[in-house]
Amino acid sequence: MTRPGRLGVGVVGTGRVGAVLGNALRGAGHPVVAASGISEGSRERAETLLPGVPLVEVPEVVRRAELVLLTVPDDALAGLVTGLGDLGAWQPGQIVVHTSGRFGTDVLAAARAVGAIPLAIHPAMTFTGTSLDLSRLAGCPFAVTGPNAVLPIGQALVVEIGGEPVVVEESARGLYHAALAHGANHLVVLVAQAAQALAAAGVADPGRMLGPLLEAALDGALRAESPSDPSGDRGAGAISALTGPVRRGDDGTVREHVAVLGALGASTGAVDVLAGYRALARAATQRSLAAGLVPDAAATRLLDALAEGDVPGDVPDVTSATPAAAPGMTGDAGWLDQEGRPADDPSGGSEDGPTGPDRPQEDER
Repeated sequence: MTRPGRLGVGVVGTGRVGAVLGNALRGAGHPVVAASGISEGSRERAETLLPGVPLVEVPEVVRRAELVLLTVPDDALAGLVTGLGDLGAWQPGQIVVHTSGRFGTDVLAAARAVGAIPLAIHPAMTFTGTSLDLSRLAGCPFAVTGPNAVLPIGQALVVEIGGEPVVVEESARGLYHAALAHGANHLVVLVAQAAQALAAAGVADPGRMLGPLLEAALDGALRAESPSDPSGDRGAGAISALTGPVRRGDDGTVREHVAVLGALGASTGAVDVLAGYRALARAATQRSLAAGLVPDAAATRLLDALAEGDVPGDVPDVTSATPAAAPGMTGDAGWLDQEGRPADDPSGGSEDGPTGPDRPQEDER
């Protein structure tokens, strides 16, 4: 029996995000009436997470749906929405939801112009594209942006799938997304750099070595930044959880770190490790000083120890250097194969593009 207030959902892009959210909405009682899936991986996800849902072209998904879920990469979203508008696909009263962290609802202007209801709902988590993600949606924060009159619709949809809606203003979406990317993406880079240094030091399992330390540090920092956690220290925020040589004002240890990481860069070419250490240690010193955790004199010694100098492997101006291409990256990084294949992979990187109303790239976050 159909529950009242249920909406026919159309999923544009059955990538890791779209297939999972489509499944979650169906679990909340909203029937998924159609979906688009272009790559083999997307079609397999649709078959697993959205069994029985017909896979059709994007304009047909929009035609059939009362709620259109757009789960495509940020750079493909604007062109897709405009292209569908040019085709006259959007319908008055239709709810149009995108999951991009970068954008609010201005990017949905072409749909809003004909009377569609625009909403931006971004889950602050990474997706595997499997059923494992469904349990992780419980309690997951979702940034919700939209006109005030329709915000309750977006908040209700988030609550229905088990998430926690957090309203983010249109003007703040860029900063919001930059904050998440800086935290999550650069945490991965930090782990990669630390693991490389440990491996060079002869540690056979860097991940196992780092695990307890990083988990404890992250837990302490997050608790200190959470007003809902009674054990958190909101005085100085996350920096209050800092340990190590900067917090102790131990500039001699910092100097040794700079030297050995410079030597690592000289021997392996991994000059980014020292550059990253310096940048973060300077930030740690400045924030610790501002929070009153280290005295002025100690902060001065620490910053002197971190100054550019004659260190083996030191690259004074890393930002001006042309970085070597990462494995799988072509000279033009604007095209990303959404199944994780290198752009020149003959196994089929072209199936997902070019972008447009009938060929969107699918969001594989």
